[in-house]
Amino acid sequence: MELEEKKPLNFLEKIIEDDLKNNRVPNNEIVTRFPPEPNGYLHIGHIKSICLNFGLAQKYGGRCHLRLDDTNPTKEDVEYIESIKEDIKWLGFDWGNHEYYASDYYEQLFEIAVQLIKDGKAYVDSLTPEQMREYRGTLTEPGKNSPDRDRSIEENLKLFLEMKDGKHPEGKYTLRAKIDMASPNINMRDPALYRIKFATHPRTGDKWCIYPMYDFTHPISDAIENITHSICTLEFEDHRPAYDWATEIDGIEHAPHQYEFARLNINYMLMSKRRLLNLVNLKLVEGWDDPRMPTVSGVRRRGYSPESMRDFIDRVGVAKTEGVVDYSLMEFCVREDLNKRATRIMAILDPIKLIIDNYPEDKEEFFEAIDNPEDPNSKTHMIPFSKEVYIEREDFMEVPPRKYHRLYPGNEIRLKYTYYVTATSFEKDENGKVTVVHCTYDPESRGGTTPDKRKVRGTSHWVSVKHAASAEVRLYDKLFKSEYPGKDTGNYLDDLNPESLVVVEDAKIEPYIKEAKVGDYLQFIRNGYFCVDNKDSSPDHLVFNRTVTLRDSWAKMKKKMGIK
Repeated sequence: MELEEKKPLNFLEKIIEDDLKNNRVPNNEIVTRFPPEPNGYLHIGHIKSICLNFGLAQKYGGRCHLRLDDTNPTKEDVEYIESIKEDIKWLGFDWGNHEYYASDYYEQLFEIAVQLIKDGKAYVDSLTPEQMREYRGTLTEPGKNSPDRDRSIEENLKLFLEMKDGKHPEGKYTLRAKIDMASPNINMRDPALYRIKFATHPRTGDKWCIYPMYDFTHPISDAIENITHSICTLEFEDHRPAYDWATEIDGIEHAPHQYEFARLNINYMLMSKRRLLNLVNLKLVEGWDDPRMPTVSGVRRRGYSPESMRDFIDRVGVAKTEGVVDYSLMEFCVREDLNKRATRIMAILDPIKLIIDNYPEDKEEFFEAIDNPEDPNSKTHMIPFSKEVYIEREDFMEVPPRKYHRLYPGNEIRLKYTYYVTATSFEKDENGKVTVVHCTYDPESRGGTTPDKRKVRGTSHWVSVKHAASAEVRLYDKLFKSEYPGKDTGNYLDDLNPESLVVVEDAKIEPYIKEAKVGDYLQFIRNGYFCVDNKDSSPDHLVFNRTVTLRDSWAKMKKKMGIK
């Protein structure tokens, strides 16, 4: 029997296994965490961190915490918190009882700050933000000390308590760590620990008017939770000395170590919450869950499966150096997954009527269609057939090009599952547009066979006019037309794809579609993979979103032939 090839360990797995082997893990239990800031919806880049942190904990029998690093009440919202939890659960992960918030530790953080002041390791600074930047220096030049750096411990403590009691306006004072203004790492040049903000916090309300900074809160929260491996993206590599400084403060008993991995970058996409929020605020998209958005809620609404996204992340792998992943790899993973699970449906997006002249006027038949030919245990459903059916407009041409195997006058094709038909004539409107095609059928060819065993090269899908369901179909494409939005123009908004959404208002679909519900995966034959829209669809107004196109050789052939 052939053995399954063992996948090599990534660098984080090697670190963890070495730590376990050498007894460097307390209680031999791996503890990771996924620590988003609740200031926006999660994007696809976060999926990598989710899969990594939860996946490592699962693999090594440990646990992964969900911690919301809620340190900035002016940008955070309960809506974001709930969406984050929903996204993680959709991906198939669960934090159990280990749901935490940085705000859970505000009292401890405040006491630590007070102790730093008493130890002469923190001071209250009155420099404005502009002055603070000026004093900080540059990457090549050291900073210089603030005039307030040598305040007495007593005065620092008095001012900090007054800050806490709301006696000073926003921006008047900042609590800073006293480290080294000449440090080669700019993050170690007396970083800010606390600032004044008169803002209502989603969880603590108006209890606090001073809030700890992220770089102070995050590592101490990790220490409090006994995180064994603090895993984050490479952008935090320069912050590691500040992380280590915070976890080595006197009184902190556990000091996690930070490890960085390359974030997920995908061409044709933006992975910036600030820019994504701008798209929402400018109403260039419907919202955070617009199916064109690279948010977890967006791809869920578009019909991506959680399995396909986990497969995508697995294929991307874990690296130490930044790179860009091709958008087509993500689409490949989506197609591979949906091909195995999607129910095949006949839907006509640009219909013309096909009238079978020699088919009895009042006759109706039902043909059995397989739900998924990739599934050996697939179910089937019945499709009604009648004298008049819809076919795609592109499936008939008055004067066909070479190698065109669809309908044209005198040509015979198969209507999928049913009969062979031969085009005989057609009708046009006043603008010269074909509206109706007439044909005849061969009654002996039911099911696609004939007594003389002749074969035809073309097969068209169809929908009975009499039985068709009408629906709105939304054809989604990349939100940006440029591989690297904004790189050439200087403004990513200039690279928005004007054809990222095309709406078909009256598609004709076989009546079985009325049974489809949110969460079902569908393939509209030859048109791509689709899903029921989870916001706008209703029994009275069916709405379907295209998840991804098919790898359609016919579409490629049309392009080569110059057919639009």
